[in-house]
Amino acid sequence: MSNVPVDRAAASLDRAARLGERLERARAGDRDALDEVVRELNPLLWHVARAQGLAAEEAADVVQTTWLELVRGLHTIRSSSALTAWLVTTTRRESWRVRGLAQRQTPHDAATLESSPDPDPGPADLLLSEERDRALWQHVARLPERCRALLRIVAHVDRPDYTAVAEALGMPRGSIGPTRGRCLAKLRELLAADSTWSPT
Repeated sequence: MSNVPVDRAAASLDRAARLGERLERARAGDRDALDEVVRELNPLLWHVARAQGLAAEEAADVVQTTWLELVRGLHTIRSSSALTAWLVTTTRRESWRVRGLAQRQTPHDAATLESSPDPDPGPADLLLSEERDRALWQHVARLPERCRALLRIVAHVDRPDYTAVAEALGMPRGSIGPTRGRCLAKLRELLAADSTWSPT
């Protein structure tokens, strides 16, 4: 049990070293290395953008812009070990810029979007899955903001980089695991109290 923090720290160091090595290969012109970085960190960056209040399409554009910025500045990142933090910071800043532009749009634009018809529903099983997911995220929305932001990230990343998550959320790295556990426990309580909830 006492080895868990040590194991996590070692895993985080291994990941930072692995990403740093890929960055060095990408700087040398290895395109596959850059593709590996994108595959590993894209889910984290997408959820950093979503955590700033962006819609899915806006978040996708922000993440794409972040990767373009990396390609442009590939040789200017001073420390390859800081790659994840650089990407998270760049994503957050671009999200703020995009959100600011969206807030300055005219009310007519917003009204047009709201009056647009929803896309056709998919097959019945997809519809049921969407309803279940909607119910789940409604309960997530009842959690404190810190829990919502943390669960948005860890729910979609198999092995989240706690250092990057700490940077993205402004939390101490050592508090992420315990906070995640408390948030999931609270979510389980909410779901258990909902007589309409079914996980299948």
